[in-house]
Amino acid sequence: MNFYGIRAIYKFEMARTFRTLMQSIASPVLSTSLYFIVFGTAIGSRMGEIDGISYAAFIIPGLLMLSLLSESISNASFGIFFPKFSGTIYEVLSAPVSPFEIVAGYVGAAATKSVMLGLLILATASLFVDYTILHPLWMLCFLVITAITFSLFGFIIGIWADDFQKLQIIPLMVITPLTFLGGAFYSINMLPEPWHTISLFNPVVYLVSGFRWAFYGVADVNVGLSLGMTVLFMLSCMGIIAWIFRSGYRIRS
Repeated sequence: MNFYGIRAIYKFEMARTFRTLMQSIASPVLSTSLYFIVFGTAIGSRMGEIDGISYAAFIIPGLLMLSLLSESISNASFGIFFPKFSGTIYEVLSAPVSPFEIVAGYVGAAATKSVMLGLLILATASLFVDYTILHPLWMLCFLVITAITFSLFGFIIGIWADDFQKLQIIPLMVITPLTFLGGAFYSINMLPEPWHTISLFNPVVYLVSGFRWAFYGVADVNVGLSLGMTVLFMLSCMGIIAWIFRSGYRIRS
């Protein structure tokens, strides 16, 4: 294992984050704070409780998941896309580092940034809403696994994209709508049939449900199923990345 190579890629990506603090950290935290103000304070004060939880506190896991998914994908996809765009990807590929070590460096940095952002958003939420975390270790576990999984997914998008427009298509046109329809602002148990059954085909439902269980002990689906679906998606992303490096898809051409 070339730990020097992993550390070099990791430190380079983290340094890029600290050079762009306003874009990487401040902007997502500000955007989520506006959600808390509008949905939590203004609208939440006029709504009743959901599963015995105030609406303002109920949406915290969903809002956190919304930021976590989008930032994990964005950080990882741009991290590998820019070397392709500038041509420096060949320096990485010719260095004595394996595909696993390359992925570990880029994905590790993207996941670290996402976890840092998630914790900052949690701290910011405490300024607007009173909430509790019943299972802090499980919350941290879901936070880290989700960040790694969608950083892997973002890495795939960064390899697939051949321009900046494609880099934004899936996060904006797919992930964000799925998150809004995945129970971020409501419980899917409130939906009538057939919409409740249709929602179960949305993978983000399992992420939000498991994360909300870690906070309040309530979930729309079984927490074991939520964790299993997340791990399954992570393994699928790993398999796709392994195929990309074996075939050289959009890396060597």
